[in-house]
Amino acid sequence: MSIINYNSHYIDNDDINAVISSLRSKKITQGEENKLFEEKIKSVFKTKYCSVVSSGTAALHLCSLALGFKKNDIVISSPITFLAGPNSVNYCNATIDFVDIDERTYNLDVNKLEQKIKFYKKRKKNIKAVIATDYAGQPCDWRKLKSLSKKYKFYLINDNCHAIGAKYLNDIGYASKFADLVIHSYHAVKNITTGEGGSVLTNNRNLYKKIESLKSHGLVKINKKKAENPNWPFLMKYLGFNYRITDFQCALGISQLKKLNKFLIKRKKIANIYTRSLKNLENLKIPYISKECDHGYHLYPVLINFDNTKINKKELINKFKKKGINLQIHYYPIHLQPYYKKKFKFRKGDFPIAEKFFSQVLSLPIYFRLKDNEIYKITRFLENILK
Repeated sequence: MSIINYNSHYIDNDDINAVISSLRSKKITQGEENKLFEEKIKSVFKTKYCSVVSSGTAALHLCSLALGFKKNDIVISSPITFLAGPNSVNYCNATIDFVDIDERTYNLDVNKLEQKIKFYKKRKKNIKAVIATDYAGQPCDWRKLKSLSKKYKFYLINDNCHAIGAKYLNDIGYASKFADLVIHSYHAVKNITTGEGGSVLTNNRNLYKKIESLKSHGLVKINKKKAENPNWPFLMKYLGFNYRITDFQCALGISQLKKLNKFLIKRKKIANIYTRSLKNLENLKIPYISKECDHGYHLYPVLINFDNTKINKKELINKFKKKGINLQIHYYPIHLQPYYKKKFKFRKGDFPIAEKFFSQVLSLPIYFRLKDNEIYKITRFLENILK
């Protein structure tokens, strides 16, 4: 029995040949493929600067460092996102807090965000930054987020990992237009992959320069004539990290980027089949798609009202697993993770919409190699279970 996973990478001969060619070159790290991949990303996503790094998590950590997060700084995130964003805030000893999600889009609720900002202002505290995730591939309300950032003077980070190739206001380059810093992940299940890998995109030259240094041990290049050792014209300005990515990963990324539009077309086709097949199913809610957005469909999350069904969530997942179909849940609310509950004293009930969402959400399989008969197998089986 073939297994259908919730997501999967797609590698073809062009990808393989690109990697082989890179491995045969004189440099397999810090070489021309790095630079070329950055140039391609800048061109596709309409950003002035791009720094490719070892992972999306590294990208988030670098953003936190570049913006100077420190003790007593407050950073806001959605509780429905991957752990990497809030963790990166903790790496810098800053304080993470959350804002509940919007019931329709599942993104951070901008109205509740303003309420949270006012809550802190009454206590004479300011928000340093907001990390907003374009959940599942649907861009947030970036116009409102930008307006709030100007009004209350905080930085915006777009966790764009789910929305690579998505459009907002018909613009694929929306992310750098609205946010100070944008992060990509090229993990194997993302819309394009380098295996592991990521990048930081920005229109801010100073932030870019700092990230370039921080990702490579905090080194900065100096004039060779002024260097004590002209063969090593670098000095360490910051306490940095080794968050570099290899050239053969970048070669894969360049090849994958050429297929991004093809990947998006297939993801949208799968999403449309799910939507047509499931939209009238009782006790199931399909994703809402904003008219301002062209969805990236990294995920296809459905909400099931298990209170009105004869089956619970765990039982449904197990039934699918026995059929060779692996569903997934995105995500367990971060404020209920043991570490966050203990450190920040979060409790159940703090973000009720996120908690209700978690109790109902399931991510259906969506990836390039998924066949039509497999999609219909999933929808029929779900229909039979929820009858």
